[in-house]
Amino acid sequence: MNSHLSTGWFLTWLLLLVLQLSGSGCAGKESAVKLPTQSPPPFSESGQAPLRDFWWTTFDDQELDQQVDIALRGNFDLEGALQRILQAQAIARREASDLLPDVDGVALAESTVRTDSPNSARWVLGLDASYQVDLWGEIGSRVDAQWLRASATEADFNVVALTLSADVARTWFALIEANAQIELLDEQIQTNLTGLKLQEARFGLGQIRSADVLRQRQLVESTREQRVVVLSRIEVLEHLLAVLQGQPPQEASYSPGAQLPQLPPLPETGLPAELLNRRPDIRRDFLALWAADRDLASAVSAQYPRLNLAASFTTVAESPENLFREWVFSVAGQLIAPLIDGGQRRAEVDRNVATVRLRFTEFSQTVLIAYQEVENALVREQYQLQRIEKLETQAKLAHQASIQLREQYLIGETEYLDVLSSIQQEQSLQRNVLSARLELILNRIALYLALAGDFDPRQAYPLANIPLEYVDGVPIEIIEGAPPVIVEQLPEENDIDE
Repeated sequence: MNSHLSTGWFLTWLLLLVLQLSGSGCAGKESAVKLPTQSPPPFSESGQAPLRDFWWTTFDDQELDQQVDIALRGNFDLEGALQRILQAQAIARREASDLLPDVDGVALAESTVRTDSPNSARWVLGLDASYQVDLWGEIGSRVDAQWLRASATEADFNVVALTLSADVARTWFALIEANAQIELLDEQIQTNLTGLKLQEARFGLGQIRSADVLRQRQLVESTREQRVVVLSRIEVLEHLLAVLQGQPPQEASYSPGAQLPQLPPLPETGLPAELLNRRPDIRRDFLALWAADRDLASAVSAQYPRLNLAASFTTVAESPENLFREWVFSVAGQLIAPLIDGGQRRAEVDRNVATVRLRFTEFSQTVLIAYQEVENALVREQYQLQRIEKLETQAKLAHQASIQLREQYLIGETEYLDVLSSIQQEQSLQRNVLSARLELILNRIALYLALAGDFDPRQAYPLANIPLEYVDGVPIEIIEGAPPVIVEQLPEENDIDE
């Protein structure tokens, strides 16, 4: 009896010692993500027009709206991003299953044949259950991390959808500009052909040299060559638009017209802190950062002892007709405490600390790039408007100079080479004005893309109902808009500063 008591006290003392050693060898607390209260400076410029839910509708082009809608419903990259959401959701559900007990049905039938004794048989039927108690939140932190990754995957879906809408709009307006270039080139070809007829008539009368006729023919062929280049660009753009919409490019054909839209009013940029909550790429990286933080919490908790429970409820008999007569119910508990693992768990904590810091730098860089994209779009639009004004002025002056040089050439005061150079410069400026107007629209698209608007692709695709932001059931918001600061409280022996 005394021996049994001594053994019990020894086991109790040993268990307490294990708990103490395990606790002293673990990281003291989980890492925390804190956001500073200081807001970033406002953007350099802002308009008054509110951002629409679907930003491309600001151009008031119903055909563009239709093309974007087709792309959102047919693009394969977007469909792939949707499947990644469902995949991440399934992984999160799989991890969450560890919070519940496992129950298995057991059925066994065996027969033993012996040469020196009667044969024997055993029939077993029952249930086995096992459950790991989440004492320190290891499993819960792991589940949180997976739900956060699922939410980050959904944010990445929004990134793909937003980028797709911008690609369709860019391609559509590039097609319009290319058709406008074709119309302009056709006019220029007709003008140059008219000039060629006049030169050939004058050459027949002996009034000019053959070189002037050849130069005019070269101008006609040069303009035709430009038309061939634009026709090639139109077909390439049509192929691109078809692929964006999930359609084969072989028979792609569109009729977008040849009139570029007027630039809509400048949208309201809002505060930088609001931008952080609007942009899906920032939300994606923020959720990835928070998921890494939950992984770190799980790795820290893995250093503590774990408690496993098991139970079984079975019936055993030597023949099937005797089943269900006697039942055996058993319960067991197992406490496992890590003692020596060669530094494996400590290394896993250090790896997760580095991962959190890596995700933090990625998130911070994404925030800075978002600010840069908005500022770049605002600056480029401002100077592009000035550039278009200068180009239009140059085109008017070149037209006036071309008229005067023609008059001077007819009276013999200047060479035809000067007239030809003036015509070439005028026609080149006319084409440059169209290209500059397209660049202005493309830059506005870049601004809408940088501001992200309130575009929610789930209105086109019914997504699974998973949390957009998930940490212990509490929604996350990047309130002040500045990058978070990682404050880590880890063992001093690792010499990791906060």
